[in-house]
Amino acid sequence: MIDLAIIGGGPAGLSAGLYATRGGLKDVVLFEKGMPGGQITGSSEIENYPGVKEIVSGMDFMQPWQEQCFRFGLKHEMVSVVRLNLQGKHYVLHLEDGRYIEAKSVIVSTGGRPKRTGIKGEAEFWGKGVSTCATCDGFFYKNKEVAVLGGGDTALEEAIYLTKMCSKVYLIHRREGFRAAPITIEHAKKNPKIEFLTPAVVEEIRGDASGVNALLVKNTQSGVLQELKVPGIFIFVGYEVNTEILKQEDASMLCACDNYGSVIVDLSMKTNLAGLFAAGDVRAQASKQVVCAAGDGATAALSAIAYLDAHS
Repeated sequence: MIDLAIIGGGPAGLSAGLYATRGGLKDVVLFEKGMPGGQITGSSEIENYPGVKEIVSGMDFMQPWQEQCFRFGLKHEMVSVVRLNLQGKHYVLHLEDGRYIEAKSVIVSTGGRPKRTGIKGEAEFWGKGVSTCATCDGFFYKNKEVAVLGGGDTALEEAIYLTKMCSKVYLIHRREGFRAAPITIEHAKKNPKIEFLTPAVVEEIRGDASGVNALLVKNTQSGVLQELKVPGIFIFVGYEVNTEILKQEDASMLCACDNYGSVIVDLSMKTNLAGLFAAGDVRAQASKQVVCAAGDGATAALSAIAYLDAHS
């Protein structure tokens, strides 16, 4: 029986491990099959983390986190958790190697992943002109033209955000109508920097060794093809949270989740189950920023410490 299990080794999980062990917990285990770091390690440039003035790659940025977070006694199990159950007052982690481990409390920080489209060139230029985060990468396109693909709230909101720094934003959507809130659609249509390309799809993302330099866009009604000379495309076609481990044998979820599958928590990162917490991109209404995930992890760890103190 361990005191605290942390499932997921991104910024939220590592921060949780740091605060939990430095806060006095002696038996804290991080479950992450690979080296910790999370999806941010795939980013080519990070320049918006407070206190880090250099522009660094995601891999270089996360490297010192590992050393710091393991300094105070955090243990690392390089194995995947396939399911999490509640048995009585304790949680049971079912591991991929057939073992199971019991824990008094658990922090789920398994993150999520933006949905990919499968468009030709998307994988090749992922992180080299293809982005899923306007807040992270918009600044790199200051005074340049970019494209946004998608028709939901996120796509329109991010398109509006990009107009603050970009000279023009092409908003591409396969339908004439949008799924976003009416007020968001109104704001986007009133923005002079946004040009709507509908109904249209991106047939190909083109580029060279320097990254993206053009998009081949097809109007689905007329069949007309046009090439947009842009250095970047932001794709917002959905986000998938990694909550597979919470699915029980009867297909229900272990704890309360929203309609998108994200874990519902309060401001203390508490779920509706005592001793179970969630932090980072896996939780509902997450900002999907490293600094926010780190804050979530610290908050979840402090809540776990308080929970264990009250139930010791």
